[in-house]
Amino acid sequence: MQQQEFVVLDVETTGLSPWGGDRIVEIAALKIKNLKPVSQFYSLINPQREISWGAFQVNGISQMMVEGSPLAAEVLPAFLEFLGECHLIGHNIQFDLGFLASELALLGLNLNEDLVTLDTMSMARRIIPGLSSYSLSNLALSLDIEITQQHRAMADVYLTFEIFRRLLAKTTKTILPVRSAKERL
Repeated sequence: MQQQEFVVLDVETTGLSPWGGDRIVEIAALKIKNLKPVSQFYSLINPQREISWGAFQVNGISQMMVEGSPLAAEVLPAFLEFLGECHLIGHNIQFDLGFLASELALLGLNLNEDLVTLDTMSMARRIIPGLSSYSLSNLALSLDIEITQQHRAMADVYLTFEIFRRLLAKTTKTILPVRSAKERL
């Protein structure tokens, strides 16, 4: 597992419903090999729609911050190239994948259906049963990981990466929840 290349992903959005018209406003990814960061990908994205007040309250990304940013059509093909054949890691990865799939569909693109994903939330439920919450911040606190910033894509990517490393260190016998793209969508 440690020898494989992974990409840790997080997105911030205009709201909670990708199929209801909400869009990605920030994407961040960290490529890791041998459990060490080797490169990163980051961009704000102009969603071509208004950011909801609720989303702004969570991620602090304003309309003014994204106005001059590239469109998804410019950013997402570059992200797919960055991802390549790597396995994808995320915290509550279904949320990020829903938005990514929706944005790619608008561009006539899709994720590789053989893409393997690992969800740190699912991993934590198996490895650390009984927590009151498996949110990114609660899980970080339970693993004694310092939280410096939340709900910004790159900060959450690094937090997810550290959670992944610590969960992996806790066990080598637990079967990790790996799913193919066919099972996800």
